[in-house]
Amino acid sequence: MNLFSIFLKGGFIMWPILLCSFIGLAVIIDRYIVLRKARINVPAFMVKIRGLIKKKDISGAVSYCMEEKSPAANIIRKGLKKFGLGHERVREAIENAGSQEVSKLEKGLTVLATVAGVAPLLGFLGTVTGMISAFMTIEDLAGAANPSDLAGGIWEALLTTAFGLIVGIPALAFYNYFLSAVKKLVGDMETVANDVVDIIQDTSVNQSTPEEEIEIDI
Repeated sequence: MNLFSIFLKGGFIMWPILLCSFIGLAVIIDRYIVLRKARINVPAFMVKIRGLIKKKDISGAVSYCMEEKSPAANIIRKGLKKFGLGHERVREAIENAGSQEVSKLEKGLTVLATVAGVAPLLGFLGTVTGMISAFMTIEDLAGAANPSDLAGGIWEALLTTAFGLIVGIPALAFYNYFLSAVKKLVGDMETVANDVVDIIQDTSVNQSTPEEEIEIDI
């Protein structure tokens, strides 16, 4: 008995579970690549960007951010483009850009969470339909059914449960892993953004408002 034959014994519920597995796998591969590229060495980045801003080499800082191509670098680049308009405009630009970058990082996670929840439920649904099939067989044979008569329903019940859990458990594990990774990246982005705004505020020669502590919450 090959794997495909075993799959078919699970009945029609196996097909939506298989679809869930493809969707989940696609999201996992996509998010792994995106989040891996989004990582940034915060201390090294800040040393470089701090030096450029203090020298008022804003074009150099923007170019450096474009080379980094990370979400943190993107929000700083968009903030630096408002450098001449004051640190308040920089802060607003960074906050707007931060919201957009967080949305990009979280893209697909809702789908993955849905797969993690729906796949086991489909498996349990297959368990119910399999047991119904087995009991209908018993009824049709007036209670004289032997184990081979019930095998079809039992196969369906066990296989759908197993495949549902096989798809759902890894999906849930990766969802929590990606959620944690996004939270770490957002924390890094907030750290970088607050430091850059502080540096701009300290180095601004046209500062007309009293100094105040600014916290950016992305």
